[in-house]
Amino acid sequence: MKKFLSLLMIAALLMTSFVACSGGDSGSDEAQEVVIYQNKVEIHDQLSAFAALYTEETGVKVTIKTSGGDSPYAENLKAEFQSDRQPDIFVIEGMGGYNTWKEKLQPFGQEEWLDLTSLEFVVEDKVYGFPVAVEAWGMIYNVAMLEKAGIDPATLTSQEAYRAAFEKIDSMKDELGIDSVVAMAAGPDMRWVTGLHNFNGYLSAGLEYGDTSVLDKLNAGEADMARLTEYADWVELLFEYADKAVLLTGNYNDQLAQFGTEKAAFLHQGNWTDPSFAGMGISFDMKFAPHASVAGDHNAIFIGAPSYYVLNNESKNLDAAKAFINFIATSEAGHNYMVNEVNMVPAFTNVTLTPSAPLSANVSEWLGVENGAYTWLQNDMPDGFGMGTIAPIYESFAKGDIDKAEFIKQIQAKIEELK
Repeated sequence: MKKFLSLLMIAALLMTSFVACSGGDSGSDEAQEVVIYQNKVEIHDQLSAFAALYTEETGVKVTIKTSGGDSPYAENLKAEFQSDRQPDIFVIEGMGGYNTWKEKLQPFGQEEWLDLTSLEFVVEDKVYGFPVAVEAWGMIYNVAMLEKAGIDPATLTSQEAYRAAFEKIDSMKDELGIDSVVAMAAGPDMRWVTGLHNFNGYLSAGLEYGDTSVLDKLNAGEADMARLTEYADWVELLFEYADKAVLLTGNYNDQLAQFGTEKAAFLHQGNWTDPSFAGMGISFDMKFAPHASVAGDHNAIFIGAPSYYVLNNESKNLDAAKAFINFIATSEAGHNYMVNEVNMVPAFTNVTLTPSAPLSANVSEWLGVENGAYTWLQNDMPDGFGMGTIAPIYESFAKGDIDKAEFIKQIQAKIEELK
């Protein structure tokens, strides 16, 4: 893990942005078409434009298909594989995705990009995944709004500090012109926010980077009850100070719009929102504060390479697909796409462009903080556990159908069913 964090530090100093792509080949270039199925709706247009540029340069057609955000990627990907045109490249997220798709995966060979990162996805010494990006999330805050409210974001390191800040901001809603303190969504369209990203706080917050002890217990069907109780306090606090309409029925765009129009002081999202905010013409300064997911003090946000481009072992265009992926990591056009077009942090040490988008730039700053990262572990839970099994419990809690004690009890029961 020290090697992992060292590479992230180097990457952060050199670059900023993220990647998502693919390409294809088999026979003559003119007859080739590589199909990529990816899960980042916010970069679909930029990735499609980059694919068109690649087609112009090489003659290899690259088609981008996207499902994500409000549309369930995992379910739709399964439908793609049952169609007449399977993707040549698709996305998995951690061991959960690997275990679902391992029969379909083709290992990479001696690719040039492998010398430029240590964040590749490896199972049993075989490289299966190209890291899409270094991503991060925390509690995004409006810098000027917190300053106006007299809140020092450096103090937001515990649940007690957040409660005091939320209470103060809530009392100033008219003065600040906001509808709620937090832009938070927990409805059916946003199960990836609750059952994956928020729940990751239970799995890794407050632990040393790479510590999988809580995850290991979960996968063995054991709940850490003291930790789960502390975590439920955090969920309750976020729900208490969220706009009820956005919380219960809002989608991704609703959540971003509430924060982007400065109707909320905080946003529960990550740096993948940079392109969306740029498209909305939003220019106010925003940064990350830690999630206080469990008791204690926190000075870290969640940072990792959460998703990977993988190869379909039944593809007739493997050489072309690998060539396109390599182009992303090794070409100036690929670097420009990752940093300037998509505005996220690349996982490759040869990228010399620097961040401009506010949240990705702030991720680079957090990478410079000693012990400033908590691990992404939500993708190493059993497939479907986060979004399918426990996320509906958050919805019931948000609606008031169950109280905090029942929320804890039901999460515990679902974990114990994994035995």
